[in-house]
Amino acid sequence: MVDRGELAAFLRDRRARIGPGDAGLPETGRRRTPGLRRQEVAQLAGMSVEYYVRLEQARGPNPSRQVLSALSRALMLNVDERAYLFRIADAEPPATRGVNREITPAVHYLLNGLTTTPAYVLDAKYDVLAWNRMATYFIGDMTALPEDRRNIIEWMFSQPDDAPHWDDPNTDCFTRHSVADLRATYARYPGDPDIARLVTTLLGTSPRFTRMWESREVRERRGFSKRVEHPLVGTLEFECQILSVPDNDQQVMMYCPEPGSPTERAMERLAAEFPAPSPEHVPPLSRPLGPVPRGPGGPVGAPPPSVEADTR
Repeated sequence: MVDRGELAAFLRDRRARIGPGDAGLPETGRRRTPGLRRQEVAQLAGMSVEYYVRLEQARGPNPSRQVLSALSRALMLNVDERAYLFRIADAEPPATRGVNREITPAVHYLLNGLTTTPAYVLDAKYDVLAWNRMATYFIGDMTALPEDRRNIIEWMFSQPDDAPHWDDPNTDCFTRHSVADLRATYARYPGDPDIARLVTTLLGTSPRFTRMWESREVRERRGFSKRVEHPLVGTLEFECQILSVPDNDQQVMMYCPEPGSPTERAMERLAAEFPAPSPEHVPPLSRPLGPVPRGPGGPVGAPPPSVEADTR
């Protein structure tokens, strides 16, 4: 039986949490209440405003699975919230698919539009799926790497257990949170062969990963601070923000400099004065920062490991 009261309350609550900018809609002046308007949700979901209003007023018909799926997308629900929406509407939640590697056109547009901001897309198991030009100065142009060798977590744990950067508490913190996020992914995709293969491989090759995995921390990734000693433009400091893509369970990682800061000016120089690294300079996987960057006089030394500090 549909729990109409809870369905109405849940829709209202989730609508209030999303701003027009989050949903890709233009700002239209000051709003009396936070969140999207009902007509905006209806537009995003492809249904009539009257139908959606009736759902929020607990007097609508039993929504179909197609309607529930459309509402899940419009309200940017995560996997757990989508399952809850289906259950209170007396419908079987859709089966959780394997990790989605398909990137929507809008995400490609976003990457290409960030001309001085490094950004790249990760799937649920931390494979790098796409990147913009600025990201190549930090993670390299991975075009020449096979897709199964573009995993961020594998990069981190490919370093020897006694490597000096493991002594940095910020590196340790960032890595622990990444492993905790991978464990959350492992639970969302039970039986996924690619995730199981990744975890099995790391358990067999990295004692450090094994210790972190067996601590059973579960935690989804949030924003963090990042400091980089870059060989071309010196010290850089970013606030790294993560844009979630709920439909595909992907994340867009963006390195955001403070406006007017030395880092912002350095990024403008990097974009204007230095050619991007080329795919043929992809180093072995044990060098996790990607290809050797090239300055005006040719290749320069690979950057030292960056320092990342989680600021949750």
